[in-house]
Amino acid sequence: MAKKTIKKAKSKTSKKASPHLRAKQAAVKHAAGPAALRYTSWGSIPLEELNPLLQRQFVVGQEIMLARVLLKKGCIVPEHSHHNEQLTYIIEGALKFWIDGKEIVVNAGETLCIPSNMPHKAEAMVDTVDLDIFAPPRADWINKTDQYLRGKK
Repeated sequence: MAKKTIKKAKSKTSKKASPHLRAKQAAVKHAAGPAALRYTSWGSIPLEELNPLLQRQFVVGQEIMLARVLLKKGCIVPEHSHHNEQLTYIIEGALKFWIDGKEIVVNAGETLCIPSNMPHKAEAMVDTVDLDIFAPPRADWINKTDQYLRGKK
């Protein structure tokens, strides 16, 4: 009897999980195992081409994701929001953000912290290399269901 109850609880969780729980499950599935120490070079991670102006790579930990995003001049990241907190650091170039009723240009060496669920849009002012940190990891990126980034400028 106890085994049946456990199985029912597990199946309910997987079918009706919250977006946060689904993201955590996807991240754990994508990560290298519990509390694993990993060393990775960007050169060992294939570039994922989302559209002709946008490529990315990412590494997923237990509770965090680091993404290297390459944007060609003029690349538009359409307005979107997500439950993940985002910290953006520009390595090279510049991104203009439309966020919270403001236009903010983030240049090389600068950061922008975007709270959970805050709608934002961005445009690459020049060819740009950006590091994005997400907590928790982005399940839509891991599962490749991020259609707002695919196939468009």
